Amino acid sequence: MADELDLLRAADPAPADGPYFGDGPLDHTAERHLARLLHTPRPGRRIRFRPRLLWGLTAAAVVAATTLTVLFGGPSGAPAVAAPRPLTVRTHSTPVPLAQVAQLAAVAATDGSPALRRGTHVQSWSLAMSDDRPPVTLPEERVVRWRADGTHTEVVVATDPDHAGRPVLTDTGRVEDGKVLSRQTFPPMWGDAPPLSTPPHDPAKLRAYLTDLIHSDTLTTSGLLDATAELLDNWTLGARESAALAGLLADARGLRPAGQVTDRLGRTGQAYVLDTGTGGRRMLILDPATGAVLGLETTFTRDDPAYGVRAGDVMEYRAWMR
Repeated sequence: MADELDLLRAADPAPADGPYFGDGPLDHTAERHLARLLHTPRPGRRIRFRPRLLWGLTAAAVVAATTLTVLFGGPSGAPAVAAPRPLTVRTHSTPVPLAQVAQLAAVAATDGSPALRRGTHVQSWSLAMSDDRPPVTLPEERVVRWRADGTHTEVVVATDPDHAGRPVLTDTGRVEDGKVLSRQTFPPMWGDAPPLSTPPHDPAKLRAYLTDLIHSDTLTTSGLLDATAELLDNWTLGARESAALAGLLADARGLRPAGQVTDRLGRTGQAYVLDTGTGGRRMLILDPATGAVLGLETTFTRDDPAYGVRAGDVMEYRAWMR
């Protein structure tokens, strides 16, 4: 194994002692780019997604380091502005139980509108940490749209940290503001496994779908949130799918209602908090009337001087739009 690792390190243009990432953990953006590198098929090829390959982590670190260079001008560039403040629950607001949200979502889904749509529009921010550098921010917005022939386009824009929460992309991918990181068109892709296969709106089938999506045998509450984020990074849920997902969340253990919150796009939602027990807290934001997921935020619950972070600092967030 040592020989193989030495070969990988030698082939890696971003050395372990470089200014960004090194052998640190990957954020969801880097993992998504790696998955695309590993799984993008030849035109017309039908594929089936399977577990990610662990040996690909080095390649993903290269992708992430490249993104950082584009955003901040390389090692000599100035670091981004301070991390965003964590979302705060409105004082004295009344928490809405998840079971009630699931009931309201089921009623709202009666006519099946809006419908499920392939693709996503998401604004995200994540914290990349290094042993010998200050934290670095990665603000971006992404629009993915699929065509009937199986091709799809993706536009990724670096958002302005001074105007956090303001969308800089239209739903069609036109750039209103921000720096374009990539604009790509991908060849036809089909598959019979998540996330290419269509998510069901039956709760039991959706649970199986999400379990398969994160390549797990069981679906813990933390795993359910991971699967939800992955699902929404690929699909814009319709009313029925949102209702089914709300039902699964209502049955999950450990998600406690916290009250009303205004998300990073100015939308009012209900917050549900999960303490992971590993130094992090996750906050899920739902539209209480429809059960639609508006956002997901992770914050630190304890200081980590080695990485220059404190309890309450934001680790990452995502805000999904229709």
